[in-house]
Amino acid sequence: MNHFRAYLQIVKPYRWLIAITLAIGIIKFAIPLTLPLFLKYVVDDVLLADLSVDDKTSKLFKAVGLAFLLFVVVRYPVEYYRQYFAQLTTSRVLFDLRNKLYAHLQRLSIRFYQNRKSGEIISRMMNDAEQTKSLVETGLMNIWLDMFTLVIALVIMFNMNVMLTFVAIAILPFYGYAVKKLYKRLRGYSRSRSQAMAEMQGYLNEHVNGIPVVKSFTLESYEQQQFGNRNQTFLERAFALTRWNALTQSIINTLTEIAPLLVLACGGYFVVQGSLTLGEFVAFYGYLDRLYAPLRRLVNSSTELTQASASLERVMELLGEQAEITDAPDAVPLRTEQGDIQFRNVSFRYHNESDWVLRNIDLHIPRGHTVALVGMSGGGKSSLVSLLARFYDTQEGEITINGQPIRSVTQHSLRSQIGMVLQDNILFSGSARENILLGNPNSTEEQIYDAARRANAHEFIMSLPKGYDTEIGERGVKLSGGQKQRIAIARVFLKDPAILVLDEATSALDLESEHAIQESLAELSQNRTTLVVAHRLSTITHADLIVVIEHGHIVEQGRHDELMRNGGAYARLYNVQYL
Repeated sequence: MNHFRAYLQIVKPYRWLIAITLAIGIIKFAIPLTLPLFLKYVVDDVLLADLSVDDKTSKLFKAVGLAFLLFVVVRYPVEYYRQYFAQLTTSRVLFDLRNKLYAHLQRLSIRFYQNRKSGEIISRMMNDAEQTKSLVETGLMNIWLDMFTLVIALVIMFNMNVMLTFVAIAILPFYGYAVKKLYKRLRGYSRSRSQAMAEMQGYLNEHVNGIPVVKSFTLESYEQQQFGNRNQTFLERAFALTRWNALTQSIINTLTEIAPLLVLACGGYFVVQGSLTLGEFVAFYGYLDRLYAPLRRLVNSSTELTQASASLERVMELLGEQAEITDAPDAVPLRTEQGDIQFRNVSFRYHNESDWVLRNIDLHIPRGHTVALVGMSGGGKSSLVSLLARFYDTQEGEITINGQPIRSVTQHSLRSQIGMVLQDNILFSGSARENILLGNPNSTEEQIYDAARRANAHEFIMSLPKGYDTEIGERGVKLSGGQKQRIAIARVFLKDPAILVLDEATSALDLESEHAIQESLAELSQNRTTLVVAHRLSTITHADLIVVIEHGHIVEQGRHDELMRNGGAYARLYNVQYL
């Protein structure tokens, strides 16, 4: 119920559209309710009336003409606008829901994405969100219109013959009991099927991205089996839902067919006895369909709403995920000046139960200086730079930039002053121009070209089939590793941040590409506070300060020459690589 109340807040802006749709729907559903009355009139007042042939013919054509006007001329625009406004409302609600989901996903922390499969997130945002539209179209519109039809039909039937109406509705208690029992399990089956779909989509997303690994290890048969297992699980859960749904529909439909038989027997008896006219009997039988047709639709609506409710739970669970990293209520923008960075007694671990990744880190990085973080893999270097960008928060200690604690400034202003070049930079499907523009979407063409030239990317981009408008593929698959890095560097040139983070920016490149990119990085680092995470120690010998991190602790720091003379941890690492 809490989930539905939260969903209603998304629907609330469209309450007037829903009201208009309901008003038009009442007219649309009221029109068929007049047909049995036309039949009664034709049978009792025309066909069986003691009138001349001419009078009967005149009355018949008048009745048919009025019915034609109502069912053809009036109903057409009514039906059109009801469908139009219903679809408009559901589409707008779905549009707002997906926007809300996407905005929420962008607020969630890196940790959330590390613990979730991307395909499952996409499944909730697309498939489950799509299913929830039944809550608007069916739950807030069609159900009420069907109930309106049902109530009006009952009122007319009671007015015609009370006893026959009680016969017609005698089956309803059994009907309601069956619906209650059968639909209780349907929701669980629906949720189980949605979860299986999400798991399969997550597997697909991961393995489509990893297809080069599959091919290089000749894992096609193995992966086919793994996918087949997940597909089989989905099939079994889908069949379970289908079987239960089929059982539900067969029982419900069988029950609804009993009522017409009872009415036929009792109504025929009343006509024979003279307590009911033939026209009234024909009209009453017509209203029987107007009674049970909306009732059947209500049952089908219950199926839709049961499945939609299961999807809504999954959507609202996603919206209910708490953003781990949030701005303080009194957060202020970070001052835009060269970054003077201070780590004061910083300790960090990824989970409260896990080991410390960083412990008691004290480090001062003066503005405009280049500081290199070195050490064995897993020592905590990348974690340290992740803390600087507030991808995570420290458990102990404080990080300041220009004297401002980073927890006291807005995340947007903090990250807008930090440019990152990583070992595996993410490029998006689109053109080279669009990927560079991510650094500053408001840049001019000349600024884009200038950033690309400074990143040594302009020449190779111009050699592409469509130059800057060349589509580079998902994650930049059409480019080499060095080309992707140059576009990533151009992106940072365009951003022009005060603080630069280079996390293994050249470790995966060949020597020629590394040399070209090192030139670009050297220019990029000028007049910026720069943190370099590196394994190739030859690339950081020029650093103003080299910090050696082992097992989450700073064990040594100084300039290259000084550390080599000391013969400590840094000297050992350097000698292993180059001697």
